[in-house]
Amino acid sequence: MVHSTSRTWLAAAAALALASPLSAQSRVYGSAEHSFRVVTVAEGFEHPWAIGFLPDGDILVTERPGRLRIIRNGRLLAAPVEGVPAVFAVGQGGLLDVVPHPDFASNRLVYLTYSKPLGGQESTTAVIRGRLDNDRLTNVEEIFEAQSRGRGHYGSRLAFDGRGYLFVSVGERMAAPSLLEAHPAQDFSNHHGTVNRLFEDGRVPPDNPFVGREGYRPEIWSKGHRNPQSLAIHPVTGQLFEAEHGPQGGDELNLIEPGKNYGWPVIGFGVNYGSGSRIHEGTARDGMEQPLHVWVPSIATSGMMIYGGDAFPGWKGSIFVGGMAGEQLARIELDDSGYALEETLLKGIGRVRDVREGPDGFIYLAIDEQGTGLTPIVRLEPVAR
Repeated sequence: MVHSTSRTWLAAAAALALASPLSAQSRVYGSAEHSFRVVTVAEGFEHPWAIGFLPDGDILVTERPGRLRIIRNGRLLAAPVEGVPAVFAVGQGGLLDVVPHPDFASNRLVYLTYSKPLGGQESTTAVIRGRLDNDRLTNVEEIFEAQSRGRGHYGSRLAFDGRGYLFVSVGERMAAPSLLEAHPAQDFSNHHGTVNRLFEDGRVPPDNPFVGREGYRPEIWSKGHRNPQSLAIHPVTGQLFEAEHGPQGGDELNLIEPGKNYGWPVIGFGVNYGSGSRIHEGTARDGMEQPLHVWVPSIATSGMMIYGGDAFPGWKGSIFVGGMAGEQLARIELDDSGYALEETLLKGIGRVRDVREGPDGFIYLAIDEQGTGLTPIVRLEPVAR
């Protein structure tokens, strides 16, 4: 059973939506716990998808058309990073997530996910890693290629758990159900609709739940997801959380556990686009997990982090999820029973593609403002009440 509720707290001038992040820098916004400003970090990006922080203060940003960019000393460098592989930059495809290795200071490794071209109109989700030296990616190696085919829904988030494991999400690739066979997201012989666990070099851990089982991909950690573009490790408990796109309604927040099936498309809370016709058998079924929180209507979840910093002490432990269709930042609190309370922040800010906590404890957002020419990276900074 899903137990959740929501409330919206906007700025003091609540009737005014945020038309542009650039106009917000002197405006103070209120929330249940903190007041804050939205400050532009850098602008001029083309479809930014993910943000990564380096220990020397540089900020990495992926652009979906296939470029890895660097923000240095508050300025976006003109030249993109060299050495990035060619991407299938069609529709939802392109250069997607970026995560520096937890020991980047010593090994200089950066991990990227992207839609890998396979010839013609075929592509799949892949993960590479390489050394970042002198603003160039070197010694690039592929460590994971998903066994998946489709039109979009690459998933493509990464999360290190601090214990030597790397989690990789893969979408169900917009695969259509068939009356003759199981939906690919319910077929364990492929990576459609999965969260996968690897060692940091791409090897398969021997204690993964499906290792050694005939007809099962050994990388799979969980199955039955639609399009998981949000993945985060809790900084205190080490638990893995995921958020995924539903169809027209039914975005989900899930606690991910090994070997579990999260139900797509057998169960869910959404309906078909346009017609509103039924997709699922129902909202529950034995052997399939229930979400912690559901968004109806959808906010188009993308990018997630669980706050552990000191700049916003009242938000410690909160789950922040970006909303693209909702053009908002959602903050979720979970109590001990799993009850979810949602607070909507910055409704109307633009398509929030990524959410990250910076080393300074501020909250950074990648805003995918289509057609403005000023697509920015912004951050939330606290304001004393």
